[in-house]
Amino acid sequence: MPMIKPVSELRNYPDVLKNVKVGHPVYLTKNGTGRYVLIDIEDYSVVEAAGRLSFELMRGRTSGETDGWISKEDMRAHFGERAHV
Repeated sequence: MPMIKPVSELRNYPDVLKNVKVGHPVYLTKNGTGRYVLIDIEDYSVVEAAGRLSFELMRGRTSGETDGWISKEDMRAHFGERAHV
């Protein structure tokens, strides 16, 4: 069950931080509306890595659509060479 607290609870931040655990963020509301999320640094690293991966995939797709796609054989040769370095 998600942990949801009003942002005013941060006045007693040690208690709020005790509730932040890996895989269990604390959602903070302001005026009854979700506004902030406190997450464990390990979870943040995963979110950050997913964002970087998504960005790189988008760059690859854009490159393929604008510059053209490479053949399967060229792709295998490229990664085959890199794997043996």
